[in-house]
Amino acid sequence: MKKTGIFYGSTTGTTESVARLIAEKLGVSPADVHDVSKLDAALAESYEALILGTSTWGDGELQDDWYDGIKVLKNANLSGKTIALFGCGDSESYSDTFCDGMGILFEDLKDSGCTFVGAVSDSDYTYASSVAVADGKFVGLALDDVNESDRTDARVSAWTEMLKADLA
Repeated sequence: MKKTGIFYGSTTGTTESVARLIAEKLGVSPADVHDVSKLDAALAESYEALILGTSTWGDGELQDDWYDGIKVLKNANLSGKTIALFGCGDSESYSDTFCDGMGILFEDLKDSGCTFVGAVSDSDYTYASSVAVADGKFVGLALDDVNESDRTDARVSAWTEMLKADLA
């Protein structure tokens, strides 16, 4: 498997918990799971694959720690890297900005020379709008641990199984 680092921004702990679950299912060492607030270019560049996770806040905004984290990644050499995204959101209370944070990460990094993997069909979700959707697919794994926590483990399991081929 490619050397994989998982980076998360988490205010309430949900995104961090999901990051650790993803690491467990992929066999990524806990030492390779990082709070994005500690990210620097050398750390990002030390991995062949990056899994990036954020929650969505307010009117479709990134989790606070990602504002600096995305600046670091934009200045890092991501050419040839494999990147997978996951996002946490609330599809009932914030149906019109569901997992927008994940879409912001995608937009900010899409021209960096990396290859995105892990898009997920939106057909199994109920939401009004999301900038994280293109052509009927989320740009990564969308999770609603607020209203659909009973589906989180199965969604993470299916996604990580799909990712294994891209991370081989």
